[in-house]
Amino acid sequence: MTLRVFLKQGKEKASQQRHPWIFESAVDRLDGAVELGNTAEIYSSNGTFIARGAYSPLSKIRLRIWSWDENQQIDDLFFYNKISDSIKLRKDLSLFDQYQAVRIIFGESDGLPGLLVDQYLDVLVVQFLTAGAEFWKDVIVNLLSECTGINKIFERSDVDVRSLEGLPQNVGEIRGDISNTRMVINELGIQYSIDFKDGQKTGFYIDQRDNRAKVRSYASGKKVLDCFSYTGGFTISALAGKAASVTAIEISNTAINQLVGNLEINRYLDNRVKWIEGDVFHVLRTMRDRDEKFDLIVLDPPKFAPTIAHVKKASRGYKDINLLALKLLNPGGLLYTFSCSGGLSMELFQKIVFGAAMDAGVNAHIIGVMTQSPDHPVALNFSESNYLKGLIVRKNK
Repeated sequence: MTLRVFLKQGKEKASQQRHPWIFESAVDRLDGAVELGNTAEIYSSNGTFIARGAYSPLSKIRLRIWSWDENQQIDDLFFYNKISDSIKLRKDLSLFDQYQAVRIIFGESDGLPGLLVDQYLDVLVVQFLTAGAEFWKDVIVNLLSECTGINKIFERSDVDVRSLEGLPQNVGEIRGDISNTRMVINELGIQYSIDFKDGQKTGFYIDQRDNRAKVRSYASGKKVLDCFSYTGGFTISALAGKAASVTAIEISNTAINQLVGNLEINRYLDNRVKWIEGDVFHVLRTMRDRDEKFDLIVLDPPKFAPTIAHVKKASRGYKDINLLALKLLNPGGLLYTFSCSGGLSMELFQKIVFGAAMDAGVNAHIIGVMTQSPDHPVALNFSESNYLKGLIVRKNK
């Protein structure tokens, strides 16, 4: 029997406006058998059809909507059409012609909640984040091979959100023989070593592609500081842009080793660059006390506020690092500052950076706004997909 989910009176508005999440608090009653991740029909309190979505009995996000079309069945054809459309969007943007690393499916933005797929050359790296995506896993894997022609598929479903869905952590090949989980990709003439088994996310921050290019275009002759440098995306972009020097700060020894490897394959392992293994907050305070100065600073921290509940604490962290960075910046210098926290809006992020400037006693302008690369499209009905927020701030003389 098909599971039917009825919402509480007055709780239908968001889903009727095509927001793809329905929270536990909005659900009134169930009619039918519950199966983790299976498709449920969703109705208003008066019995009006709203949508079909994946039911997750353990998650606070109880339903993730697949379709609002009453005539649309959730079956193999549905997933074939969604996957094909997602790939076509990237082809229309000529991304496959330009880059060797492309996100081909971006969850809710592509109408496939809980599914992330990155293509690295001839390998697909997939994340099944939710009960609904996991339920359709075999179908999705088959269709990914069919639609891309790629038969090497590696799973990186080792994220905390799966535990909230009642799912185990999974890492490993699920199609094809992938004996080597490392490769080197080319991005605008820069070589990056990718480790899609042990690296963060699926092995690389594809979403920062356009922003790395922006740093590269401004770096000429600059003394650069790259904070939370990970494996050196911004560091190497600045060196490619003819920076006078780059200092990278990263707390992870593993990431530092990968950064050094990336420097080596790009032939940038010279006296222009140095790296510091340590906590960014501590290192920045030490640099402030030494009155060190830089012409261009990149702040690309990890996710301080994964949900709205973490925003207050995260705001303090963002303010602290931006305040310190602004003190370290030379007059006329540029700060590239980011937040990848989905729970933090761009409006609030700008207010935090403004507060940091006030407390630092500096006058500054925003001269650029940054976001994720276009293979991470932002769905108009899902503002949460606009997770990567960045500002280019000039410290005035």
